[in-house]
Formats: sequence, C-alpha cells, structure tokens
Amino acid sequence: MSIANPARGEAELRVGGVILVLRPSFQALVAAEAEVGPLFALVERAAEGRLGLAEMVALFWHCLSGRPEGLTREAFGEAVMARGLAAATPALKVLIGQILAGR
Repeated sequence: MSIANPARGEAELRVGGVILVLRPSFQALVAAEAEVGPLFALVERAAEGRLGLAEMVALFWHCLSGRPEGLTREAFGEAVMARGLAAATPALKVLIGQILAGR
C-alpha cells in the first residue's frame, strides 16, 4: 500500500524496514539547494550518471517528511546505502521530475 501522495509530488523510500515519504516542498528544495548547489545542476549530474551518493542522500534528507524520532542523517544515509542505489532510484526519479516540472 502506498503512503506517498503523487498529487503532492511525493515519493516513497523504504529504509531500515520502514517506508518513508519524501515531499519536495519549496522549503525542502531550498534547503537541499543550499547544501548541494543549484538544483538544475544536480539534475544534469543525475542525467549524466554523475550524481554523488552524498548529494542524493542530502536531497532525500531535506525532502523527508515526518522524520522518525531519533533518525540521524548518518543513520539515514547508511540505511539508504544498505538498500542500494537501485532501490533509491525510483524515489530519485520522482523528485527530479518534480524539480523539473513543478506542480
């Protein structure tokens, strides 16, 4: 069962056995951009296969909605990596689509 709302541009990401919702709100994207640089450049790097793991985790972290209590960024990053890049790609694709298309 999906808990993300596609109408809001949300994506799901399963980490540590829990389904988390990623919501690319304006505030979340501004915070991500402040950390990783311009989002258009991030999208270009992703399209060219040059998006770094730290950049992807940063984008996910800032878009994380309803962050579970006690979840640290380090633990979140480790959990994303434990699942593998292939498991994270669908959520990344949704977020990139929202960055490019908007709502």
